[in-house]
Amino acid sequence: MENHFVTSKLIRDSLHEVENQLELSIRQAFESLQPKLRPPFSLEIPEPQEYLELNKAIVYGVLCEPNYSKTHIKHLHALVTDGYAFFTSLLIGIVVELHVKLVDSAKIQLIWVTKEMIDVSSVGIEDLLVSLLRRIGSGDYGDQNVWLCSELVSLFLEKWDCLLEDMPLMLTSALYSFLRLLADHYRVLGVAKLENVKRLEIKFCVKMFREQLHLSMKIGRDLILLLQDLSHVSEFREIWNDLVSNHCSDIYQLKTSSRYFLLRITPEMETQLRFLLGNVKLGSHKRHQMWFLKKFLLGPEKETLLIDIVRFVCCVIHPTNEIIRSEIMPRWAIIGWLLELCRQNHHIERSVKLALFYDWLFFDERFDNIMNVEPAALLMVWSIPQYPHITHSLLEFVLHLVETYDISSRDIIVRGLTSAFREIERKGVIRSLDIFLTNPALAADLKKKLANLLTCHQVKVPVNLHQFSVPSKQTFLSSEANLKECSTKIVDIPDQKLDNSVENPAKHQIPG
Repeated sequence: MENHFVTSKLIRDSLHEVENQLELSIRQAFESLQPKLRPPFSLEIPEPQEYLELNKAIVYGVLCEPNYSKTHIKHLHALVTDGYAFFTSLLIGIVVELHVKLVDSAKIQLIWVTKEMIDVSSVGIEDLLVSLLRRIGSGDYGDQNVWLCSELVSLFLEKWDCLLEDMPLMLTSALYSFLRLLADHYRVLGVAKLENVKRLEIKFCVKMFREQLHLSMKIGRDLILLLQDLSHVSEFREIWNDLVSNHCSDIYQLKTSSRYFLLRITPEMETQLRFLLGNVKLGSHKRHQMWFLKKFLLGPEKETLLIDIVRFVCCVIHPTNEIIRSEIMPRWAIIGWLLELCRQNHHIERSVKLALFYDWLFFDERFDNIMNVEPAALLMVWSIPQYPHITHSLLEFVLHLVETYDISSRDIIVRGLTSAFREIERKGVIRSLDIFLTNPALAADLKKKLANLLTCHQVKVPVNLHQFSVPSKQTFLSSEANLKECSTKIVDIPDQKLDNSVENPAKHQIPG
């Protein structure tokens, strides 16, 4: 173990850690094949196993020998037979498993070799780029993270033409990432090293909207959610006005693919969230939650991550019916906990609630997935017996959005919300909407508002999607003061099942 610690040129390792098998494999290949990694190179076609070992050795050489990196790449070009698929898969493995441990010189080389793989359109290059984007941490303003963000946005600008021709959807993934990061970067004041990054992010994002609007809109409805946080930035005002006046109704109807929500969640965070929601029983979840909190969410600057986690949990983690029927911690419980974490910051709390209910606003049972709206529905239902104020807070918030979120699209929102409510009842997520409409624990005026909303939808008033006035940015979440009325204290989900006086909606099988 001591020898490994001394000789590893790729990662910062600890004497107390088990050797990473990927690092060990490529290092051993490099050490055994080192004589073959210098010119003149053999003209013989390598056997399949030797080919794999040469790829491993070259990966290690490229990352650990910057002075010989061009020689190693020329060697790779000469022997490649699989479209660089195995070589690229090794790079992806390094980003996923080892990136946090890489020495600085290896991180620099990783960006360089990624550009080389873009130039040859290697098999798997999109996955490599996505893996790198996921390594930019939200709420992290340390030198390493700021450097990575700067390098990647520069890469997308530098390789624009190549990416546009060969993998245009990769540009939309970059747009999603940098819009989200830019909003975080504008919340932070007095950090000089962020200024250059913000300029690069603005340059890339504006270029996307100006030159590739049709590509940008492929992100779907979350594009509006991202952009509204930047509508105050001068470079985006005209773009914002154009989108909300000419394209909003079309964008709202296009649900955002789950692949975008992965972009703002690191691989380690994804692993832990999937473990929490796939293995940990409700009732023994506290220590797992606290570990997650300490690992990923400590510090006020990390609070914006809660927005990304809620979108990820709602739109990506869809448990099987077997898990739904089990005692495993349900999604609604972890979202209740996340709301508790941000209750001291009203701005973040409102943003997290909007992330929770966003798909409700534009829900169309023909295209949208019931599992995207299930967590909010079950959180409201399960809170009624012991914490009715949570149900009141969430229900009031979502009904308030009818009057305050993009007033010009009110008809679309009314239709979406009522469709969501009706669908959770029809699919058996909850037994009946009467749990809200007739429950004595909820305020009479709130029940009346919900009843009016559902009745309005039954009338089926025709909606012309093309006769909307142009909203200003104030019509989206129209005022902080109004929405503040909907934010009440969220208490912690207890370490035991809630009162059994409410049926267990989570036990219902969700039909495919």
